Amino acid sequence: MLRQSTWLKDSWLWLLKRYVLSDRKTLNHPLTALDVGCGPGYVMDIIGQEMQVKGVDIDPQVVRECASRGLDVSIASGEHLPYDDESFDFVYCTFLLLWLRKPAQVVSEMRRVSRNWVGCLAEPDFGGRLSFPDSVKALDRLVVDGIKNEGGDPFVGRKLRAIFAECDMAPQMGIHPGVWDITRLRQETENEWRWIEMTVDPSTNADELQTIRRSWDKALGDGTLFQFNPIFYALAKK
Repeated sequence: MLRQSTWLKDSWLWLLKRYVLSDRKTLNHPLTALDVGCGPGYVMDIIGQEMQVKGVDIDPQVVRECASRGLDVSIASGEHLPYDDESFDFVYCTFLLLWLRKPAQVVSEMRRVSRNWVGCLAEPDFGGRLSFPDSVKALDRLVVDGIKNEGGDPFVGRKLRAIFAECDMAPQMGIHPGVWDITRLRQETENEWRWIEMTVDPSTNADELQTIRRSWDKALGDGTLFQFNPIFYALAKK
């Protein structure tokens, strides 16, 4: 999450100012937000530049980490948020829905505790992943399979509108900028491969991963490597 929060910070702040903060002039109180499934709180740090933010997460360890940094975070699940109806101006999650069996249940609960806005700030769609050259494309399939094996939904990005519709909301949707230049690809390669090797089962795909890595490094060296993975957002007003 630390890496994604670095990449997407400007985009998230733009969304906040374009939609959520437009209400600020009509309200007589500081805007408040709730981060559902906040993890270590990196997105809270960003949203906290503009709003008063609380967070919830089911992992006691990350809640303790947040508390050690002075963040207001409680242990709770997205399915049962410990707040009254309409407690926050903005309730959001980030890279959460892909790990949920019933994402609409959580979005419905987010809607309940929101006064105004509900948002999924980032959800990937690994089914839309594009790689070039062709010798690297097999990685796209391996990543999809790896997410499935971990219990996630690699195609959740394309389902955001349907998930919100199930909760009686019609979101504004879009996609974050997601194509790195070759210099950034070279800088991020080792981090990207650490993530790939955590996602793809190396015990069953070791030889294929080695072959792809050789093709990756060759394309990286000659400047032809291309990688794109769509990351969607959805924002809705109640």
